[in-house]
Amino acid sequence: MTTQTGLICVSVAAKDGQGILDTVSPVVLLADVVEIRLDHMINPKVDDWIAGIPKPVLVTNRPVWEGGQFAGSEQERIDLLCKAVRSGAQYVDIELQTAQDLRMQVLDVARQHRTKVIVSSHDFQGTPPIAQLRETLQQMIASGGDIGKIVTTATNPGEALHILSLQQEAVAASFPLSAFAMGTAGKITRLATLYLGGYMTYAAITAQQATAPGQLSIHELHALITLLETTA
Repeated sequence: MTTQTGLICVSVAAKDGQGILDTVSPVVLLADVVEIRLDHMINPKVDDWIAGIPKPVLVTNRPVWEGGQFAGSEQERIDLLCKAVRSGAQYVDIELQTAQDLRMQVLDVARQHRTKVIVSSHDFQGTPPIAQLRETLQQMIASGGDIGKIVTTATNPGEALHILSLQQEAVAASFPLSAFAMGTAGKITRLATLYLGGYMTYAAITAQQATAPGQLSIHELHALITLLETTA
């Protein structure tokens, strides 16, 4: 399903390929994109399961230094992402703070396979000042990526408004951006971004399987969309 503007991505964390397929199967028709968190897998044989997912696949291999679980070397992390791109992933996530030469490896492979590159930035502690957020956005625009993703943690409504305000600047720059906030105060941004020019929002399989603080389940997100669009 596609909303007025943004896409819905369901994020999946499982230990192996069969677990991924079993987990995503009940909700796959509710999503536009399926994000697979490679950093949660014990033995990520990516070519075993990508073809079995009937929606575009986004691969993410989040390192420990940006809130993920991948603790190997950076080259190993990048190699796994590149392998997933060669195996058919339609989107790949690479952190803005990744070393430039390693980020370029992902960009080069993605270009060869027509895979869209999401350049991401996450702040699990808070929401930086708006000037810093704007600088992050400009770095993403200059990075060579196709899409930006800026996620902060909102501790109050003002911070939630700050992160959503980036959408206006991204639209003005003709740069696709997913911008929303984690945490209780940020929950509303996960829905609002869909209607404010955001490229994509992320949902969990269930509330218990959330991959980030404050992440709504895909059923909760659809219920809110239905309520909003029915009463509009």
